[in-house]
This record gives sequence, C-alpha cells and structure tokens, in this order.
Amino acid sequence: MNTWGNNIKISIFGESHGQAIGIVIDGLPAGHLLDMENITEQMERRAPGRNNLSTQRKELDAPIILSGVFEGKTTGAPLCAMIKNDDTNSKDYAKLNNTMRPSHADYPARVKFNRYNDYRGGGHFSGRITAPFVFAGAVAQQLLLKKDIVIGAHIASINGIDDLLIDAVKIDKNILNALRIKELPVINEKNGDLMKEANENARLKGDSVGGVIECAVVGLPVGIGEPFFGSVESSIASLLFSVPAVKGVEFGAGFAIAKMMGSEANDQYHLDENATIKTTSNNNGGILGGLTNGMPIIFRAAMKPTPSIALKQHTVNIDSMEECSLEISGRHDPCIVQRAVPVIESCAAIALLDLLKGAGQI
Repeated sequence: MNTWGNNIKISIFGESHGQAIGIVIDGLPAGHLLDMENITEQMERRAPGRNNLSTQRKELDAPIILSGVFEGKTTGAPLCAMIKNDDTNSKDYAKLNNTMRPSHADYPARVKFNRYNDYRGGGHFSGRITAPFVFAGAVAQQLLLKKDIVIGAHIASINGIDDLLIDAVKIDKNILNALRIKELPVINEKNGDLMKEANENARLKGDSVGGVIECAVVGLPVGIGEPFFGSVESSIASLLFSVPAVKGVEFGAGFAIAKMMGSEANDQYHLDENATIKTTSNNNGGILGGLTNGMPIIFRAAMKPTPSIALKQHTVNIDSMEECSLEISGRHDPCIVQRAVPVIESCAAIALLDLLKGAGQI
C-alpha cells in the first residue's frame, strides 16, 4: 500500500529512474499560504549531488504542484506535487536484472511482482522516493509552526562516532532551527569533522557506513494521540519504518530504559516557574500511554549502511540459479545519514499533523 494516514492522507508514486516521482496529500486545511522558499530549502537538504558527502547524481528536486493550490494557498482539494527525474544513468543497472544485490529489495520484489518490478536504481523501493516525503513534511511543518510546534533533528552518530545528544528536558528551539542550515547537522563540530572523515574513508574503500538520527519535537499540547493503535509512537514509527534504510527506532531512553530501576526510569512531576506540570527527566520521550505529556518528544532512528557498494560481494543469478560475485558500479552515497535528516523530521511532522487534525487542533 502506498497510502498512509487517517486525517491527513498521503500517497506516493514513481520510481527512481522513471519520468518522475511525487505525492498526493489529502485532508489539508484550505487557505494555508505555502512558503515555497522554505519548501525549496527543505528539499535541498535531502537532494543528491550537493556536496562530496553524497552521491553525485544531480537532481534539482524542484516540486511541480499540479493541484490543490490556487493563488499560492491550499484549496482544500488534494495537493499533488511532482518531482522530475532528470539525471538517471539506467545503463548502470543493466546487469542487475538477474543479479540480486545484497541488502536491496531486488530479490523479494522480483518474486512478489513476478519479475515486473522496475529494478533500475531500486525502482519504487529507492531512497529517492523519500523526496516527496520531504515535500509533504515541509508543508506539514509550516502548519505545525502556526501552533508553535517545532521539529528538529541532527546526526547522533555515524560509524560509531557520536555527537552530543539533545537535552531531553530543556530543548532550545534555536538550536533545532540552527541545525537546519548546517551541511552536516551536528551539535559538536569536532565530531562532525570525524564523521566526514569516516564518510570519505568509506568512499575511498568502495564501502559505506550507517548511523543514527535523533529528532526532537517541542511545543505539543498534552493529550495528543489515539490509543491503542493510534498512539504517538506507533504513528511516527509507522512512517519511520517506511523509510528504506531505517532498521531501528527508539523513543526517549529507548532500549537503555530496560536496564534502569523503576525509580530511575520514572519521570517525576513538578511545577515549573509558570505553574505548568513538567517532568524532571524525560526517559519516556514525552509520551505516556501513547499520548503526549507536554514534554518534548525525543526519538532516534538507526540507518543501515548504503547497500550499494563497489566491493565484491557474493550473490545469486536468479535466472541461471548459480552463485556469482557482484561489484556494483554507478553513483551511490557512501553514507545516507546526512541526507536522511530532513526525511526523519518529515515523518514526525506528517504523523503529528495527522494526529492533531484528528484531535480538532488543525
């Protein structure tokens, strides 16, 4: 299924080497003035070919709005945006029709779709399909900002090199906004330099590295979420796991909370200087019983290393049913983590917009 959402529905379409990719967003409120400059900035953060940290495939990723906007404002009808694919080298994938790339969707997709799947660049399973996510996320964040809800993310680690983590209790919106304009969105610049080195070393070896992205949301009211199956965690996580490279998600202290005593894990309440109920810690990541508790939402997503690498790997020719070796050529990211940061933010924005509209707050 390529449609997600209850109150805000999104449908994605296209393949990596097809004519275009895009998204349809249904359920947006009418009369919202789209800030296209902001949308362009967000799209550029994810776009390929912007620096030597990513693939050299160069795509403008300029969204063409086909419907749902009139005189710059949303009409209430479905908003459809298309992004052209202009820089494709499909010949790089000619030999991959029958040779299954390790850690790609080639093999299961070929079986599921009886060999009719478009395998070029990963087809509909490509990370390129996350570009429409960022368009929808940029629109969603503009609507959330009207409610003073701010979302920001950074690279928590690449190849075991850790950045500082966001303060889960006292999050500075200015820091979240400042991360958006950095080529490599990290809090500690020295660790960012080490991450760049790891990225370059992987590229020179024909290999790749993965990492973790940490995201924070501030300004949410208390009580947002729909238990059981519409909980805040399940809503955000369902979109996060739609991102091809995401293999793990944790909220708050995450897996570390399992090692704590109850007295350590519990987020105890107090009244702040404005007589607002807050917690002294935030091990639960701002969510209790699937509902927001007024504290910042904190979560992290683990991204696997880019599976397309130049090193020789073992695989199978599915036509001859013989084992063989494969060296993947073409243009690929040695690390997709830095380009995935706005994608992760977008997943949170879309999920929260859906929940807030369901609560009658959008």
